[in-house]
Amino acid sequence: MMNAHAPIDDTHRDQRGLTGHAAEPAHGVPAPPHLKVLSVTSEIFPLVKTGGLGDVTGSLPKALAPLGIETTSLIPGYPAVMQQLKSAMPLVTFERLLGERASLLHTRAEGLSLFVLDAPALYDRPGGPYVGDDGADHPDNWKRFAALSLAAAEIADGVLPGWRPDIVHTHDWQSALASVYMRERGSSLPVVLTIHNLAFQGQYPASRLRDLGLPPEAYSMNRMEYFGDISFLKGGLQTADAITTVSPTYAREILTPRFGMGMHGVLNQRVSILRGIVNGIDLDVWDPSSDPHLPRTYDVNSLRRKRENRAVLLKRFGLDATRDGPLFSAVSRLTWQKGFDMFAETADEVIHNGGKVIVFGQGDREIEQALLNTASRFPGRMAVHIGYDEPTAHLIHGGSDAIVQPSRFEPCGLTQLYALRYGCVPVVSRTGGLSETIIDANDAAMSARVATGFQFHPVTADGLRLALRRALHAHADPKMWARLQNQGMKAKFSWERSAQQYAALYANLVRRPGQISAPDLRRAAL
Repeated sequence: MMNAHAPIDDTHRDQRGLTGHAAEPAHGVPAPPHLKVLSVTSEIFPLVKTGGLGDVTGSLPKALAPLGIETTSLIPGYPAVMQQLKSAMPLVTFERLLGERASLLHTRAEGLSLFVLDAPALYDRPGGPYVGDDGADHPDNWKRFAALSLAAAEIADGVLPGWRPDIVHTHDWQSALASVYMRERGSSLPVVLTIHNLAFQGQYPASRLRDLGLPPEAYSMNRMEYFGDISFLKGGLQTADAITTVSPTYAREILTPRFGMGMHGVLNQRVSILRGIVNGIDLDVWDPSSDPHLPRTYDVNSLRRKRENRAVLLKRFGLDATRDGPLFSAVSRLTWQKGFDMFAETADEVIHNGGKVIVFGQGDREIEQALLNTASRFPGRMAVHIGYDEPTAHLIHGGSDAIVQPSRFEPCGLTQLYALRYGCVPVVSRTGGLSETIIDANDAAMSARVATGFQFHPVTADGLRLALRRALHAHADPKMWARLQNQGMKAKFSWERSAQQYAALYANLVRRPGQISAPDLRRAAL
């Protein structure tokens, strides 16, 4: 099935690893025992990103390195990835990986150690990681991401001479099948599965089981059977040694029928290994004092400079710069989950109060059109751009007064953390990680000088409209608004604490595979 090209020097690895540098202890604290992690992900920033998953998988390895943990990430060889590889070492060729020829390459890029699965028949095509140019899912996604998972199982099984991970860390349904393949092979290597968004579950007809190379026994309640189909995510949930979500609140929410997306039964059965670890952000990438994408950099002591970014931003989106009202923006996938059908109904609240609106993102065609229709009624005061690029996202944070996130459910959310860092006040729904990371500007929080934004509940169009009115009222008081900006910019959301929690999780699993303890989240969810 495979041919080895080049061994990995185990002696050299012990000193430096595939990351190419020795791990240093953080803040003078001795590092825990050296661990090697194989992270399996369908996207990783800055090589390929569609949302928060890419940000997390790109940032966490760097945060773990000072703790003595070296991470090598296995990613698909999409065209966008292959074009950015300056040099790559071929390690192994799989002659028939689910029927396709594929090569495993190793490289370093942007401070990350990477295994790239180069399989042109699976990944070399136009469109994004999950959808084609027509906006529809690639019809063979089941095979594309099963192959990624199977390659991970091969690595865990020792296909690379001299290198084997201590932990496999999978992310969402796209790599959840790795632990299923591993268990079918008899591997007891510990596996962590992180749920970034439970709404996406990798559900396919049961007839695909044979195509996946899995035995009939995998079609069972305690493996992959899911309402008559199979689910990659369910298979991962049933075979992982630890399950994490990207915020403690979301870990509790998904135990309930409302947020469990049909998986709450499985998750309640596995609650003893479920925990929430809130995401952090890369403070080097998201730093208004040094951001290369901003016309004018600034910090908490020079917030007036934001106005220069605002002027550039308004011109970029063709908005009227002569009226001095607040600028409310949104940078998001434009989907029902994210609540942007509600924003299409309520954006006029900002405009009728003298403000302007920018919406930047893409998603469901109907919601995109609804937002475009709203913008057409307010030329010069509301702009909608369908698409995404990283530099413009930074400029929007650096030039806007407020960011709107009306999500119906939100595992963690990173946009609100970027907004805080840039002195851009978030208006968010009270759900998941949004409820944990934003302190509502009620009277008590404002008096205590801890408020950082505006929450609303229930998550309805009326609830959002009231939150927008509250934010607009606060913006009319310059001292109040400046206080919110200052408190947000001083909030701490680096990866340091979260990385320590992951390091402890890994160490516990290596010591006692399959026996990790966790808080009783079932009781907290009631």
